[in-house]
Amino acid sequence: MYELVVETSTNLPYDVRRAIRKAKEQENAGTRAALSLATITQNIEMADDNVLPICQDTGMLTFEIKVPIGANQIEMKKDIYEAIRQATKDGKLRPNSVDSLTGENSGDNIGPGTPIIHFEQWEEDYIDARLIIKGGGCENKNIQYSLPMEIEGLGRAGRDLDGIRKCILHSVYQAQGQGCSAGFIGVGIGGDRISSYELAKKQLLRDVNDVNENTKLKDLEEYIMEKANTLGIGTMGFGGEATLLGCKVAAQNRLPASFFVSVAYNCWAFRRLGVQMSAITGEINNWLYQEGEKVSFKEEDNKAVAQQEEAKEVVLQAPITEEQIRELKVGDVVVINGDLHTGRDAIHHHLMDHDAPIDLNGQIIYHCGPVMLKDSDGEWHVKAAGPTTSIREEPYQGDIMKKFGIRAVIGKGGMGPKTLKALEEHGGVYLNAIGGAAQYYAECIKKVDGVDLMEFGIPEAMWHLKVDGFRAIVTMDSHGNSLHKDVDKTSFERLQQYSEKVFA
Repeated sequence: MYELVVETSTNLPYDVRRAIRKAKEQENAGTRAALSLATITQNIEMADDNVLPICQDTGMLTFEIKVPIGANQIEMKKDIYEAIRQATKDGKLRPNSVDSLTGENSGDNIGPGTPIIHFEQWEEDYIDARLIIKGGGCENKNIQYSLPMEIEGLGRAGRDLDGIRKCILHSVYQAQGQGCSAGFIGVGIGGDRISSYELAKKQLLRDVNDVNENTKLKDLEEYIMEKANTLGIGTMGFGGEATLLGCKVAAQNRLPASFFVSVAYNCWAFRRLGVQMSAITGEINNWLYQEGEKVSFKEEDNKAVAQQEEAKEVVLQAPITEEQIRELKVGDVVVINGDLHTGRDAIHHHLMDHDAPIDLNGQIIYHCGPVMLKDSDGEWHVKAAGPTTSIREEPYQGDIMKKFGIRAVIGKGGMGPKTLKALEEHGGVYLNAIGGAAQYYAECIKKVDGVDLMEFGIPEAMWHLKVDGFRAIVTMDSHGNSLHKDVDKTSFERLQQYSEKVFA
């Protein structure tokens, strides 16, 4: 179980690698989307080589385990818990289990409801154990529809295949770049509210290239893949050719009064593996999702790095002045050197009513919950440090920037109108880093200067970092411009084209 957890966290399955390579081949060279995909594939190789987390967000670990009749599931659960505790201690997982009432972090990823473990008996003599690690950013873009209903941009969705189609297309649109697109979706049709979501998530355990046995659902999957990739959302929501990398749909019976369509959205960092094990010894006999040739991106990434270096770049080093910020515009590539300070949900909530632990005037805040390990000398080291979804801080961000004089914010997925207005009034900028690229950005962090507010737990504490060569793209500037708003508008207009009835 320890080996399964570590491999799932650090090594993307082969079918996912092939889907990402196909997206890279279809993307236009030199675009923001192409450069983002290059960063993503660099990150995949770095995580694999160093056996470190692909993404810093451990998210929710979900096990689907089939066992022979008579297997002791109580003992198996204990083994899984111990494997997770050890993987967390070793820096392969971020401590990610938080008490819902107090906010206290358990520190070992174990707590009521975490991890999720589903057992099923079968009449085979071996164990089939599958694990999916689904981060919070993409989990927050899951969505459930109750038909019939009106869907924004698509009109009335009825209780038929056309209504289902509209739900799925809308689910892709609403995710934008906040779920770390390009992504994968699993769709569950029918059941009750709970079983519908469960069916959707189980579709993510299917191979990306499998073919649905139900011809109607097969046609639906192909339709969604074709049309979703014309929306222009693209990698990270920057615009581009690749918005969806996989779509899997299943249906089950329902009550006459209910018709649910549930969509489980998964980011490009599709961490999902499985093993077939001896029921006697526990030895791994076969790895799943590793069929065929392993895709390596190293040669093509060298070319992409050269393209990145040729792009126009603006170097920022805190403290940053308002004048420097006003010179930046959407599309600029920024390279940050020097000081960087992390701040997520707990920090933003805290700063609304308290003083900051350090002087933040002219500084840069990074929406990040890193994976950190302390060595034998008591020194902290960053093991993974990609951006978290920024929209959660929308209620706070503008007020905090003005209160403390913060000039730049780094995150992923963009922010809303309140923050955009504050950037214009205050002289601030939003920088979009590449979601999931936890190893790429960890390499840019050269030193941990210290940490404050550790009572919030490692992911939510304020870490003070020294960085060198930390690249991000200006997607919201101080002149009222927002790439995220523009892509949303364009993709919505394209979505409306698919409002007509398609399936008989």
